[in-house]
Amino acid sequence: MPHPTLPHPPFDASLDAIDQLRSVGREFHARGWSLGTSSNYSVVASRAPLELLITVSGKDKSALGRDDFVRVDATGRPCDGTGRKSSAETLLHCLIAELIPSVGAILHTHSVWSTILSGADLPRGAVRIEGFEMLKGLDGIVTHETFEEVPVFANAQDMNELAGRIRARFTAADWSHPTRPPFHGFLLSRHGLYTWGRDLAEARRQIEIHEFLFECVARSRTFPTLSAYQQQSAQQ
Repeated sequence: MPHPTLPHPPFDASLDAIDQLRSVGREFHARGWSLGTSSNYSVVASRAPLELLITVSGKDKSALGRDDFVRVDATGRPCDGTGRKSSAETLLHCLIAELIPSVGAILHTHSVWSTILSGADLPRGAVRIEGFEMLKGLDGIVTHETFEEVPVFANAQDMNELAGRIRARFTAADWSHPTRPPFHGFLLSRHGLYTWGRDLAEARRQIEIHEFLFECVARSRTFPTLSAYQQQSAQQ
């Protein structure tokens, strides 16, 4: 007889940054977004100079300990003297924190739906999400009568080359709207999602909203009538 799935405790913003990140890891692992040793999470620890607290490489996100984090500088190099090593993708966290001064936390997940959609829509360069009420869960969106284009980048082992392509996309986008950014996250093809927030609670919410919407888009493509609508939207 299967055991019932127990609900996870709510996110507790009163915890310190490390325990908040540990809580996020347990939740995301349970929801299938950070399986095995995949994913990495960070918070901005300092702005002047820019430093991030980020998960150590190769750790099971369902069982992060308080020592499973490292402080890195703006180039992604450890700067806390512990000798711990973060993921090679640390550079992407640093890039996001540099490009968006309001960012306080960055989260990266590897869900099934983001992996599938990012591979399918790589030729187009973005996943289009349109008309869903849950779009209003993303920062600055106030109506379902809109769309979100989530950029998709071909994955690469060369983080400097990949960061250069991401930087170019960010700098080419229009960030002048006072409340709504041009996008709220991006995808690496067949890999996963990066999103961010002013704090960890907001970044967590934007992961949850993106993941819900990715599943809606992917599942809708299996229904003929909805698939035609999605294909028409993707061509616009």
